[in-house]
Amino acid sequence: MGIRIAIVDDKRLMRTTLFEQLSYYEEIEVVLMAADGDDFLMNMKALPAEKLPQLVLMDIEMPNIDGIEAVAITKEIYPQVLCLMLTVFDDDEKLFEAIQAGASGYLLKDEKPVNIVKAITESIYDGGVPMSPRIAQKALLLLRNTNKPIETPKEEQAESVLSDREIEILQRIVDGLNYQQIGERLFISPHTVRKHTANIYNKLHVSNKASAIKVAIHKKWFK
Repeated sequence: MGIRIAIVDDKRLMRTTLFEQLSYYEEIEVVLMAADGDDFLMNMKALPAEKLPQLVLMDIEMPNIDGIEAVAITKEIYPQVLCLMLTVFDDDEKLFEAIQAGASGYLLKDEKPVNIVKAITESIYDGGVPMSPRIAQKALLLLRNTNKPIETPKEEQAESVLSDREIEILQRIVDGLNYQQIGERLFISPHTVRKHTANIYNKLHVSNKASAIKVAIHKKWFK
């Protein structure tokens, strides 16, 4: 049995091609493929612990829950699962956000399959932090020059100040539902869900879904 991995990418051709390329390597076993972060997290819930992927190859720009947000949620719920970004983006902002979210490496999609496999095995067995060459250079400059603080939820202020409706919406966010799905469950429009979500972020002193979920999980508001 090889290293269990998941492939998360909204482009079917990319998922299929990557699956076929990695299937040639005995040390790799693809156990899950998903079209976005939402799809990935829902599929993770259905897997028994012994079948969970050990590492995820995660795209960044995807619908519903993007790759960076999916990494942050994954690291909160499944801290043992490693996440490698596999993307076309090589800009500083995406790199910083991915590292901040908990990514264990950052590869570009033009990497050869053999290099992707090497990155996977190094991450699992050696605790490495694999990066494509030009990404590694950017990361070094970023670490030298950035003074940007890492956002952490102000959990000491995150008391139960949410309305009943906001609690309902936050619970469904924790369950991995997107705005459209939440609206259908609660018989309200996606626009109304977004407005309530903005209020939730404001009250919890966070700025994104991953941080709100982190507060809810830490506070054990939902089972």
